[in-house]
Amino acid sequence: MHEKRIGLGVLCAMALSLAAIHLMAREPRSQATSNSTRRPNIVFVLADDFSWNLVQFMPHVLKMQQDGVTFANYFVTDSLCCPSRSSIFTGRFPHDTGVFRNIGKDGGYEAFEHFGDQKATFATALSAAGYRTSMAGKYLNGYLPEKSSADPGWTSWAVGGHAYPNFNYDLNQDGKVVHYARRPVDYLTDVVSGLGVKFINQVGDTPFLIEIATFAPHAPYTPAPRDANAFPDLKAPRTAAFNAAPDQDAAKWLFTHPPLTDADLTQIDKVFRKRAQSVQAIDKMIGDVQAAVAAAGKQQDTYFVFSSDNGLHMGEHRMLPGKMTAFDIDIHVPLIVTGPGIAAGRTVDAVTENIDLAPTFAELGGTQMPGNVDGRSLVPLLRGQTVADWRTVALIEHRGSLNKDAKGDPDSPEPRSGNPPSYEAIRTVTGVYVEYVDGEKEYHDFASDPQELRNTFKSLPSSEQATLHAMLAALKNCHDAKGCLAAEHRTPNPER
Repeated sequence: MHEKRIGLGVLCAMALSLAAIHLMAREPRSQATSNSTRRPNIVFVLADDFSWNLVQFMPHVLKMQQDGVTFANYFVTDSLCCPSRSSIFTGRFPHDTGVFRNIGKDGGYEAFEHFGDQKATFATALSAAGYRTSMAGKYLNGYLPEKSSADPGWTSWAVGGHAYPNFNYDLNQDGKVVHYARRPVDYLTDVVSGLGVKFINQVGDTPFLIEIATFAPHAPYTPAPRDANAFPDLKAPRTAAFNAAPDQDAAKWLFTHPPLTDADLTQIDKVFRKRAQSVQAIDKMIGDVQAAVAAAGKQQDTYFVFSSDNGLHMGEHRMLPGKMTAFDIDIHVPLIVTGPGIAAGRTVDAVTENIDLAPTFAELGGTQMPGNVDGRSLVPLLRGQTVADWRTVALIEHRGSLNKDAKGDPDSPEPRSGNPPSYEAIRTVTGVYVEYVDGEKEYHDFASDPQELRNTFKSLPSSEQATLHAMLAALKNCHDAKGCLAAEHRTPNPER
């Protein structure tokens, strides 16, 4: 089964108590579109470099878990900002969006525009279906507020460029460049929160989708001034992978990381503390937007979606803060959803991926994504249905290594922060398999190695090695939902 269920009687009682406006989301499109106020709204909050270990510091996100559904096996197509965000917008893998990096001809805003990805996003789909759409905060690296305009599909636009410090930045607000300085009121997360609330207050009866994409908690991990002294004694989690030496069969690139020093540990703890501080404003923003939706009388027909573009390792496997690896701390991020027809406190165990968000948003709005997508709508899983042919693996694609001096790339890796060579990987519920461009292969079985400390690929039966390779080869060459679905099912190996 794909999910953990609460009792049938409770589900029936909850279903009976749903208002008619909730039931709307399950009506055929012809009925739903006859009255625009009956179509659901979508609030999508996307944090930057947000890891699962930060959820514990966010009361509103924890409340979302209580009120809605948590996807326990949700992964990103690449643990790097722009490839991941491009997959979120389009529902397509990096090998189909053409976006593999943050900058350059195969990266960031330049590549996204060059390959025409901006013409087929969940924003264009919903806008064409009569939705008002708003984009606020971070879009893609390389976007320049003073030179770039709004992309198709967005009816409201307030997007920043290099605004990672969260102060002293510009936003392109519907074609006008607005500068924000260094006052407390200029803190970026608070600003986009206010813009989101304003949009909700002005949208009227038209159904809407709003994406609020924060720059926090990305480096330099700037908290709101009011939160700068929070969690004074907090330290980064010391998991079994923290400062762990690579095993003898580990990929060669991991051997370049020496043991963490006392100075490293001090810096890692400081950074983790600042990250916990900086997500306080995100949590407050979620509460403020929820309150605005409630005040507008729309809480009964609004979905709230919280997620991240990728995680961030901090000391695991001796790596200083960074991302881009296929380790779970980087690719396994939260996806938490509340809204009409969603039973409270559920956990979905099905393997899901960020390519699924665009078709999900489209279906919730009673429409479809334009063109081919690689992902599948999560709507059946949101509503507690079991999908017999759901995927069993997620594809991760990373093109590296990145140049530390890459101009304009905020994710240029610092020394010892983890900078793997190019790889493709597949993640199942029970393990992860990686093929590096240099020919090395890696496998971690989570039943015996949940912290990914031992590469056991060589000990796998040759038939299973072949199965993993064939599945990965098929996935990295699929180009639509049907083809990707055929490649996403792992056939159980009788030798295992």
